[in-house]
Amino acid sequence: MDPHPPEPDEAALSAAVIRGDAGAWKALYDRFFDALYAYIHFRNRHGSDLTDEAVQECWLIAVRQIRRFDPARGGFEAWLRGIAVNVLRNQERRLRKHRVLGAGAPQECLDGTGRGAPPGEGRAELAEEIALVFSELSARYQAVLRAKYQDALSVDEVAHRWGESPKAIESLLSRARAAFQEAYRRRDGREP
Repeated sequence: MDPHPPEPDEAALSAAVIRGDAGAWKALYDRFFDALYAYIHFRNRHGSDLTDEAVQECWLIAVRQIRRFDPARGGFEAWLRGIAVNVLRNQERRLRKHRVLGAGAPQECLDGTGRGAPPGEGRAELAEEIALVFSELSARYQAVLRAKYQDALSVDEVAHRWGESPKAIESLLSRARAAFQEAYRRRDGREP
């Protein structure tokens, strides 16, 4: 049984939000912001900046997926907490990857050159550069690289989810990495 049953008007508010009623959305936001913030703050081990980020991401997801909220299955707060669990899990995964990269992982993983970031260039600039290069790739290359490196899925998991063979995914990953390296070199001023 849901420990947070829906309040009687949550169904009406969510229906009004779906119809485009900004006042209904504000009512949900005002009612549940503090509870969501406290929930995330308590579970977040990385400081208030990341708590704020996670809360903001939760609300953005809630806006995009409001049609998935089903008051018959539980309250709005419980639904938001479900989103928060996934946001925090993804945040932790991203932080773990950044720690690995920052702890001496070969820069070859990032740009294929083995030389790392230029002197004086900070992490934010490097992240921005990588994002720009990434945006130049095809949607399919972006998807497979995200699945492998951001979502930390194995080749077999990606193949299963996409309904393709592991060999096809390995080949796609290889081409996507090569395209990323080529785009990075081009942007860096060194033609492949």
